[in-house]
Parts: sequence; structure tokens; C-alpha cells
Amino acid sequence: MDAYLIETVIKIVVILLLFSALAGFGTYFERKVLAFMQRRLGPMNVGPYGVLQIAADGIKLFTKEDLIPQGVVPAIFKIAPVITVATAFMAAAAIPFMPEFTAFGYTVKPIIADINVGILYVIGVMGVGLYGPLLGGMASANKFALISTARAAAVFISYEVVTGLSLLAPLMMVGSLSLIDINNFQAGGFTHWMIWSQPIAFVLFLIAAFAETGRTPFHLIANDHELIDGFGTEYSGMRWGLFFIGEYANMFFISWVIALVFLGGFGDGSVLGALALFLKVSFFFFFFLWTRAAWPDVRPDQLMMLCWKILMPIAVVNIVITGIVMMF
Repeated sequence: MDAYLIETVIKIVVILLLFSALAGFGTYFERKVLAFMQRRLGPMNVGPYGVLQIAADGIKLFTKEDLIPQGVVPAIFKIAPVITVATAFMAAAAIPFMPEFTAFGYTVKPIIADINVGILYVIGVMGVGLYGPLLGGMASANKFALISTARAAAVFISYEVVTGLSLLAPLMMVGSLSLIDINNFQAGGFTHWMIWSQPIAFVLFLIAAFAETGRTPFHLIANDHELIDGFGTEYSGMRWGLFFIGEYANMFFISWVIALVFLGGFGDGSVLGALALFLKVSFFFFFFLWTRAAWPDVRPDQLMMLCWKILMPIAVVNIVITGIVMMF
């Protein structure tokens, strides 16, 4: 029991430190990818190829004055960024980041808790992340932040429906909500990946992932072409940085979920399978950045119409067809 407790604490600390750092690297990588696609250089002045820009941004966020504007609700204003980043990292508890391995005679399972409702837990906790931007915007004494909060609530709540419905069909085939069971269901190789039997569910979940993470072309929460930062307009310093850490952590974790559910995960658990999983996750993270460089944002009414009139009916039809096929 003591060894299990120590192992769990170590895994929690590693995930917190690793993905907090990856959020910083993610911002640098995004700026470089966007610069390349837009024929410019991106960060170049701090360190070779601007790589020390990550450290410079971190120092700036940690040392910048933490302002609490007049008119805000102080307690809620302060806790909102913490909710955003906490729910993002809580979702990681049920995600297997690689196959289990043995080190010095001890078997390590790179998952904090292999619960039998893993995928439901991940999606549910990510859904609770809505309260971060919601409370942040509502607690701010700023009408533009409030408008952004209303848009965020509409997007997150609406696309949670598509996320859940798109997963129902694959889960019907697997018969389990554990991400490890879902991975093992596809362990037969490339031809057994869920994407071949559930291509519609894959496309629906991928589209919903963009909305759930607030990425372009669904970046209506804090539009880049507006002169404000949406619900984070009144924030400064590390509180503002926590919103960013939560966003990038969600991008990494949802990429892991996509790879595990639809693209075979780590397969049979070999070293090549683990490497393949990291490559799949890296591709989807890059795909989030690529889309931002290539697509404009859609209007709020277009976003809602896409969800309720197109994606949700398609998801329901896909569930019905899957059920009929499984019966025969």
C-alpha cells in the first residue's frame, strides 16, 4: 500500500510538472508554426532561434504585478483561473500516457487511476472546466468579458452534447468505459483501429474537440481580432497564465484521448507502440495549430447551427446505425 501511494504521488507530481512545462513549450511551438505558415520568423531574439523565449515568458508571468481591478468580486475573480487549470489536470488522472513497463523489478502503470469509467470521467471533468471562464468573466467588472463568458458557456455546453454522443457508438462496440480497455480493443494492429469502423464518430469528436478547447475556428471565447482578451481581459500576471496553461493542457489531453479511442493508442504495449502513441498525439497537437493558421473563425450563429442542426443529428443517426449493425 505504501509503495502504491508513493508511486501515485510521484505520477501526480510528474504530470503536473511535465505538462505545465509543455504548456510553455506549446506556446513557443505554436508561435513558430504560425510564423512558418505566415512566412515570418516568430521568436528569434532570446536565445538560439528564440528558444529561451519560453523562460522569458515564464519570468514575466511570475514577476508581473497581480492586479485586482476595482468592482470585481475578489474571491471568485481569484479562484476562476485555478478552476480552469485544476480541471484540466484532474482529467489526466484516467488517461494512460504509455503502456506499463518494468523498472528495477517494479511494474509501473503510467496512469494515475485506471477506473472503469475512465473516458466518462475525463469528458466530465473537462466539462466542469467551463466554470473557469464562466466565473472569471462574470466576476470581472467588464461588459466585454461578460459577453465573452456568455459565448464560452454556449459553446462548451452545446458541444459537450456532440462529444458525448460521438463517443457512444465506439463505446457500444468496446463494451467498456476504461481507456485501457478501449486501447486493448484495438491491439490487433492498424486494421483494428476504431477510426475504420467509426469514421463518423472520429470526425464528430475531432470537431467537438476544437470547440471544447476553444481553438480556431471555434475561438469565439476570446477572438483574436477583438481588442480584448475575452473573459481574461481583466487578468494579469500568473492568474492570466493559468488560463493559458489550462488551455494547452486540455489540448494535450484531448489529443491523447483521440489517439487512444480512435487510432489504436499504444497498441500491444511495445516500445514501438509507445513511440507511435507519442507521434499520434504530436500530430493532433500540430493539427490544432495548423487549423489556427489556415481557418478563419466562424460566427456564433454558424457555430450553434453546426452543433444542433448538423452534428448532433448525425451523431444520433450514427448511434442508431451502430446499434442495428451490432444486433445483426
